[in-house]
Amino acid sequence: MKLTLGFSPCPNDTFIFDAMIHGRIDTEGLEFEVFLGDVEELNRRAGVADLDITKLSYHAYAHLTEKYILLDAGSALGNNCGPLLIAQSPILPENISDLKIAIPGKLTTANFLLSLAFPNATQKVEMLFSEIESAVLNGNVDAGLIIHENRFTYAEKGLVKLIDLGEYWEQSTGMPIPLGGIVIKRDLPESILHKVNRIIRRSVEYAWANPAASETFIAQHAQEMDPAVRRQHIELYVNQYSADLGKRGREAVSNLFKLAEEQKIIPIPKQAIFLPISV
Repeated sequence: MKLTLGFSPCPNDTFIFDAMIHGRIDTEGLEFEVFLGDVEELNRRAGVADLDITKLSYHAYAHLTEKYILLDAGSALGNNCGPLLIAQSPILPENISDLKIAIPGKLTTANFLLSLAFPNATQKVEMLFSEIESAVLNGNVDAGLIIHENRFTYAEKGLVKLIDLGEYWEQSTGMPIPLGGIVIKRDLPESILHKVNRIIRRSVEYAWANPAASETFIAQHAQEMDPAVRRQHIELYVNQYSADLGKRGREAVSNLFKLAEEQKIIPIPKQAIFLPISV
């Protein structure tokens, strides 16, 4: 059986999925047709449900729970890994709502956190996440919401951090921040849902045990990124929650949904959001 699989070219995703798409582990008879895209493109494709399995923002998933169900394996979730709001120079928090801000997509978790912290910040410009630093430097926007590897490069370009929205979330909730998850179509047989979850976990565990195996695939899709930054990226975003959300990871996701529902940012899910625990 062949399933379509979408994920980003970022090092954390290529690290996670390398083993399962290159035959390094047992895929239990499944094959995967891969589509690579940036986070907002993956969110858009999930919106029309044209991929069987896909990475997407937790914010986007909150709008798509009737089509997809969340797997326990493959998530980007943790501490000290949230999006950063940056600018050319310091800006007082009380003035942030008046800024023109570049965001990496309307349905990104980054934008959701910005909306929680600064609900009156409405002058937003959507753009590819890798273009945000340049937009701030060129003065096209007043501030930018950065994700992924840009958190390792903004300071060397002379930009300053206004707020770490991951810290804002963790201080407000005491929980790790859910950024992106792996979802699968609900209408697939439950046996396939659990099989895919096992395969992704197996792929993560293989990558940890054999870090050199995925280096070529990672570098192929991050050629302009310094190898040290690639390693930092993986170490930050691939952690215990990437192998298995576990109780605490599920609690963090549930809390994200609860707050978003209270703020009327997302609809109330009509179905269970998590894969049933296999016994």
